[in-house]
Amino acid sequence: MQVYRGLDIGTAKPTADQRRRVTHHLIDIVDITEPFDAARYLQCASEAIEIVRARGRLPILCGGTGLYFKALIHGVGNAPPPHPVLRAELESMPLPRLLEELAKRDPKTFENIDRHNRRRVVRALEVVILTGKSFSEQRALWPIGRPLPPMPTEAPLFGIKREPGDLKARINARTEQMFANGLVEETRRLLGMGLADNKTAMQALGYRQVAEYLRGERSLEETIALVKVRTWQFARRQMTWFKHQLPVVWVPVGADEPPAHIATRILDLRHRVALRR
Repeated sequence: MQVYRGLDIGTAKPTADQRRRVTHHLIDIVDITEPFDAARYLQCASEAIEIVRARGRLPILCGGTGLYFKALIHGVGNAPPPHPVLRAELESMPLPRLLEELAKRDPKTFENIDRHNRRRVVRALEVVILTGKSFSEQRALWPIGRPLPPMPTEAPLFGIKREPGDLKARINARTEQMFANGLVEETRRLLGMGLADNKTAMQALGYRQVAEYLRGERSLEETIALVKVRTWQFARRQMTWFKHQLPVVWVPVGADEPPAHIATRILDLRHRVALRR
């Protein structure tokens, strides 16, 4: 979501000072009205990686977008293309009806999908209707597209793992800070610039719920509480996804452990993993 210009507070973009100290890539590269998917990420990330390598540096990819990381390592699967007429019909349906249809046609996908992410629900149901087969089973069979040049073997994947209580406290504090920093005003401004028409950007945690608040669907207090809950649910799904999809080396960290200390531990782990290889 940090690729979008204007999605600043809700995506916790690095500050101007941080970006001066360390070069960041793929931030603020598309307008709020533009689509952005894994295929485009693959192209942009590939270019950024080569730029960093050309300087004799090691590119560090960070974030929580597991699907994009998987695409970077393995390539993009050749999924069935969208069907304009069917897509328009599905997008006109209320979310509860979409979920009802998905549960009936593909119970396995229904159990595992993010049921609050309308875009993903529509896409899953679209594929099931077009092919008559389970969406989750097809994803496992889709051929892998052409991958990027291999990442260095000495650069494994590390995941920071916090105790549930610590993680939940951090999520709650971050949510409170986002609203204090002006998330409502930012969302209102972006809606005026076309945010609501961008189905990808509108899935961003925080913005979707604030847009509902601005439509009068709930109070501000209820909205803040909902963002906390949705973020916590998302964090749990992330952990489950990474554990089953990518070979992550997990790094448990303490609640009060300084970032510099965590970084030092990861560097040491990287060195030890490289020696074993």
